Amino acid sequence: MLTVGSLVAVRELGLSVLVTGPPEALETELSWVHTTELPDPSGYIGRSELVMTNGLWMPEVSPTAFVEACCAAGARGIVFGLLDTTPETPPALIDACRRANLLLLQLPIEVPFAAVTHAAANIVADARRNPLMTTLRRAETFANTLAAEHGAAGVLRVLRHEHPDLPLALVDRTGALLAEAGTSLTAGDRTVTTTALMRKPPPLELVLDAGTATLLPVGAFGQPEAALLCLRPAAHLSEAELSALSQAAHFLVLDIARRQAVRASEERFAHELIDMIISGTGSTPDITRRLAAFGLDGGEALVVLAVSSRGDTTMPELAAAMKAVLSERGIPAMIAPGPHDVVVVLAWRQPAGTLIDWCHGLAADLSPYCPTLAAADPVHSAGNLRTALLEARRTSQVLGRTGHDVTVARLSDLPTYHTVLSSIEPQMLQHLRSILTPLREYDAKHTDGALESTLRHLIEYQGHYTKTAQALHLHVNGLYGRLDRIHALTGRDPRTLEGRLDLLLALEADALLAL
Repeated sequence: MLTVGSLVAVRELGLSVLVTGPPEALETELSWVHTTELPDPSGYIGRSELVMTNGLWMPEVSPTAFVEACCAAGARGIVFGLLDTTPETPPALIDACRRANLLLLQLPIEVPFAAVTHAAANIVADARRNPLMTTLRRAETFANTLAAEHGAAGVLRVLRHEHPDLPLALVDRTGALLAEAGTSLTAGDRTVTTTALMRKPPPLELVLDAGTATLLPVGAFGQPEAALLCLRPAAHLSEAELSALSQAAHFLVLDIARRQAVRASEERFAHELIDMIISGTGSTPDITRRLAAFGLDGGEALVVLAVSSRGDTTMPELAAAMKAVLSERGIPAMIAPGPHDVVVVLAWRQPAGTLIDWCHGLAADLSPYCPTLAAADPVHSAGNLRTALLEARRTSQVLGRTGHDVTVARLSDLPTYHTVLSSIEPQMLQHLRSILTPLREYDAKHTDGALESTLRHLIEYQGHYTKTAQALHLHVNGLYGRLDRIHALTGRDPRTLEGRLDLLLALEADALLAL
């Protein structure tokens, strides 16, 4: 920054201060230096300029008038250049500057004004070049750090070396703490950060347990993959600190991309193992060997979960969140996101009777993602994983159709008919679904039919005619007419328990085949 003080510091100029002016005069930024010998330079001097003169105007105007003109133009001060004819600064000019509280400098005879202008240009150039050089050096250090595979932690160390007072942390969209330096985020802080990253656009600041933090999104396009947090309000950060943080956020994208590539490779390997288990093509030793790559012992107790979301969360996002939560708990797991659910095979080291309570705790940790957790009872051999996997997925399918009051369940916790349907062959499911065919054909031909909808409402209200009629905006006699037609078309009387049970199984089989 160009200031009077920075010019005085250039020894070659030999500037000396005769009148100090206001207390901040030496450190206030100058817009430029201006040479003039006009008796009234007020129309030509720019605001915050330093006026340089040899006093050639003195035969025409008094020093007081010249100083007043400089002050009127907003000049920061005057530099009087000595000449052979004026080897000392005129006392009248010194007195005028003191009365006006205007800074006055003296320039030696042997130093031309051009030297002052040249020095000012060098100071401005250095002020612009130094931040650029700092940025380039920092970029080289970031690149070397990432090339040495020190990752996000290495980038934060570089930042802390340059700005040791900045508390820093990197949190991804799943709430996983990827790196931190000089701070310790709580689980609540990470949840707040995850929620903020889901907003479009993310906020610039967050209120955390540790105080107000500045948030810099990591990821230039689309939804950010992570947040670089600095536990200082943005207003308390200098321009240099903000620049360093912004540059670090751009380099951290590279580490995030590397992590995503590793995760994609792990997911492909996990998908292959899931397909091997479901198809039954893999031997128990082969499956056991592949599980070991995920830190799982095929001879110890294993639990299979099928996790899905009732919100807008994608399965890859849910898988990443699951991985972060299990890693934090120190639980090895294989995680494979699919189109409708995330399959998790994890090491079970708790009492078997605590499985459901443990799953509820896991669901609470994943609450921002609106999860449903379908679990199968622990198995003690990799050879039993197929049964557990199919059971968990069947349970997940059922949970996907239930009300929001059920988020965690095993197949044995669900109504018995779900267990029955899960064990029968697809041909029998097709047979059960065919019971609905006459109703659908009738509804397709008659705009006022709505027989299938009537059936669903009747089952929902557990055979209560008045509530069903009200929900359908029908007179109860109109409902009776529809029920008679359902009976005639399907051969099942929905007014009897036996008939409703057959029709319920038909609807459930249809939903199961539609998945």
